[in-house]
Amino acid sequence: MAGNPKFGKRIRELREAKKRTDPAFSLRQFAQAMGFSATFLSKVETGEFNPPKPANIKRMAELLGADPYELLQLAEKADPELVEMIKEQPKEMADFLRTARERGVTPEQLAGFTRTLQSRKRRES
Repeated sequence: MAGNPKFGKRIRELREAKKRTDPAFSLRQFAQAMGFSATFLSKVETGEFNPPKPANIKRMAELLGADPYELLQLAEKADPELVEMIKEQPKEMADFLRTARERGVTPEQLAGFTRTLQSRKRRES
């Protein structure tokens, strides 16, 4: 089974960093918290096995204090919540995303748009 060395390397880096602040946080403890075998997790870290499902990647991020979107990107997986949102309005979401890409919308502009929508929602509540 071909794995994902970049994802595995990052998981190992994050786990080892957490272990420096919490010496009890071993590979075995992390695997147990995830409901994985230590062997499976070790093989993910070395890139021998593919990353787990997106929901498990998000849980890994939570346990490691990491950004789930960084880990999902490294694993080349999509957040299942976003997939469901696109399924609810496939044409509109696709049109919006394609238009943003075609117009060269920057990450900063997207973040600004998000903040505007969030503040509008707070005012309406």
